[in-house]
Amino acid sequence: MIDIKTNWQGLCTDRPEDASICVLGIPFDGGASQGRGAAEAPQHIRQLAAAHMPYTTDDWVLASEPLIYDAGDVEIDLDWGATFRRVETQAYELMKKGKFNFFFGGDHSVTIPLHRAFGRWERERNTSAKIGILHFDAHFDLCARFGGHEWSHANTERRAVEDIISPGDLCFLGIRAAEPDELDFVRAHPEITTISATEVFTEGYRNAFEIIKEKFQGYDAVYFTLDVDVLDPAYAPGTGTPVAGGISSRELIQLVRLVLRELNVTSMDLVEVAPPLDTNDITSWAAIRIFEEVISVFAAR
Repeated sequence: MIDIKTNWQGLCTDRPEDASICVLGIPFDGGASQGRGAAEAPQHIRQLAAAHMPYTTDDWVLASEPLIYDAGDVEIDLDWGATFRRVETQAYELMKKGKFNFFFGGDHSVTIPLHRAFGRWERERNTSAKIGILHFDAHFDLCARFGGHEWSHANTERRAVEDIISPGDLCFLGIRAAEPDELDFVRAHPEITTISATEVFTEGYRNAFEIIKEKFQGYDAVYFTLDVDVLDPAYAPGTGTPVAGGISSRELIQLVRLVLRELNVTSMDLVEVAPPLDTNDITSWAAIRIFEEVISVFAAR
């Protein structure tokens, strides 16, 4: 395990008050239904990033000042409920700092307590806040139950529309696989916005972003959850439930850049990177590249 104080190429500060971005790792993959290994992602990504070049994007934005506070990893134990309560509590405490929050999973089930923390904090500081969720993924994650569970990585957004938002506050991008009850739910709620991977391919990433931008006009805060399997497995082989026909890493970079720069995104997670399933760390490097986009947004301010 590496020292998070010297992590992220010297861009860390010891005090969240001095940071622009607060990071929290959630090394949990007990909600995965297929390939495991996402629990290893937070530390593995940090380890790779520690040896990476100074952070810059192809906009040539170079981060030189400490702007990251890394709160380490949430403690995980065998009590699923206790773990999720701990995730929610620690995420909520970070959100109270008023910074941009970035969470490294873990499988997509960890987003359930992260959503709850987001809804709790945004409505605490503004009781009439209009909040939404932007979900990049190969899957809807709208199952009422999956594998006998209500907290698996296939239940993420079903729990969100029960706990913190209405279906009309939800937008998906990259979808190309669905369970029967998910399709029933989406058809029953046409106010949900869905941009399939096919639509990104045929109409282009810019058109996809304009749909997203129009969707979230007037929203006070947006939570952005990014499952790495939104990428085609050629770009992200190290994930538990890969689905062929996804978007490219270039398309994802452009979309993330636009989302972070033009929407009121206050918190974001990146989940389902599974280092034991990866090839030459391709998927972890993709995750690092996405985090670099986050860094570049704040380095340019």
